[in-house]
Amino acid sequence: MTPAKQHLAQADDAVEESAGSQEAGARGVTALLDRGRALTTPVLRAAVERLAPPMDTVAAYHFGWIDAEGRPSDAAGGKAVRPALALLSAEAAGAPPEAGIPGAVAVELVHNFSLLHDDLMDGDEQRRHRDTVWKVHGPAQAILVGDALFALGSEILLEMGTVEAGRATRRLTVASRKLIDGQAQDISYEHRDLVTVEECLHMEGNKTGALLACAASIGAVLGGADDRTADALEAYGHHLGLAFQAVDDLLGIWGDPQSTGKQAWSDLRQRKKSLPVAAALGSEGPAAARLAKLLAEDAQKSQAEFEDFHEAEFAERAALIEEAGGREWTSQEAQRQHTTAIEALDSIPMPGRVREQFAALADFVVVRQR
Repeated sequence: MTPAKQHLAQADDAVEESAGSQEAGARGVTALLDRGRALTTPVLRAAVERLAPPMDTVAAYHFGWIDAEGRPSDAAGGKAVRPALALLSAEAAGAPPEAGIPGAVAVELVHNFSLLHDDLMDGDEQRRHRDTVWKVHGPAQAILVGDALFALGSEILLEMGTVEAGRATRRLTVASRKLIDGQAQDISYEHRDLVTVEECLHMEGNKTGALLACAASIGAVLGGADDRTADALEAYGHHLGLAFQAVDDLLGIWGDPQSTGKQAWSDLRQRKKSLPVAAALGSEGPAAARLAKLLAEDAQKSQAEFEDFHEAEFAERAALIEEAGGREWTSQEAQRQHTTAIEALDSIPMPGRVREQFAALADFVVVRQR
């Protein structure tokens, strides 16, 4: 074989090895997510069954276990990243994954409380390709069931009656408060002409990063880990949350509705000052100036007026954001936060297999399409 052919053969082998590694990584993440669902869903269902009627039924609809008529359903649930993280974090502390189940369920309850309330506040009519709870059962039920799930999260942990459960509950309540802070910031930004990238990152660190940080550490706490270990895992989860939200912001403008289950240009319809918008407005040039002018005019319109926009008007705003560099900057920020998340794991010992699975979950977050 000539040197040139040998070089080409080696390059082909490298490509095949990389593709095989990515495929194996995807299978590993799927297995982690499936394990998270399998171990937490029975406990989650049992928790929901504690709710008084009709809240139990409304919650079951939200989780995709029944349809709007109350018939059993196999509708797709969430991505189950948080339960997967909670179980994996227990293993990082040297405990079996089952030690993290109460934490996984508690985090999932709080997460879904936020989804129920967010859908109502944002006016979202679709989630996971189905009508949202407030659309089917009314705003009052969306509020009540969200409140009930929030309370159940702490209840599930505290009834364990252990020191570790108390430590875990404290982390959950702090994360919950930050999550609510982030949602309040998000709403307040919708009617501002300008939001800086720093403000946007702080808001998203609260709204998304806080609960993922809790998920990544709560299993370890329940498994007996010390604060140093839990804090390092929390840092991983925080930066993973920022990467997750950066990707979510990209999908909120340019995502395929068939994949996301939401309307095209969904974040633009809600006037959200997400990372691509903030980054675009912070740049210089005619595209940024034109975008700033349009968004300032949008802020003065009522929601009814805004919803009458033609698709071309949303498309123009999306094109200006991209031209001003907001799309590219946000994509790079997702990668930066991904790298920082992985680096946070370097300060603590854990089994190599567990470290690889944390890395695979981080990879999954930045390449997802929904």
